[in-house]
Amino acid sequence: MNSAAVLSLVPDTPTLSVERMYRDHHAWLVGWLRSRLGCSQQAADLAHDTFLRLIRGNDVQEIREPRAWLTTVAHGLMVNQWRRKEIERAYLHTLVLQDLIYASSPEQQTLVDTLVEIDTMLASLPEKARQAFLSVHLDGMTYSQVAEKIGVSERMIKKYMAQAMLVCLRCQSG
Repeated sequence: MNSAAVLSLVPDTPTLSVERMYRDHHAWLVGWLRSRLGCSQQAADLAHDTFLRLIRGNDVQEIREPRAWLTTVAHGLMVNQWRRKEIERAYLHTLVLQDLIYASSPEQQTLVDTLVEIDTMLASLPEKARQAFLSVHLDGMTYSQVAEKIGVSERMIKKYMAQAMLVCLRCQSG
């Protein structure tokens, strides 16, 4: 006796109900999805995923309106797929924009490389030395202003600046 014959002897097993639901509604669901997606392959994939959801976590015996249940699940899967594709498009668009920014000119590429080196150099400094260096060179503050801001002596600011300059020289020499 084959497995189909065995299943037919047990009328209300969940496997039989899933099998019956698949047989009765799969072609309809694929057609419903195809009309919304315009692609038979995507429709078949989503119909497959919908029935997998049915198999994995639902008591088929409790589903009163199979087509309503199938369309609700399939619609949710379709929306998830659209969201994933939208995120993928946005990500690819960002990559294209980055390529345009980085590849737009040799000067811009050199500038980006230099900024990366400066960032690496600054990251190697202790916090207060980095803060002193940036305050003097970016904000145009005096050593005494920076000392007051950080809460250290002006002499300590001079040490921080010497430390930062030494790191800059090392970066410049390679």
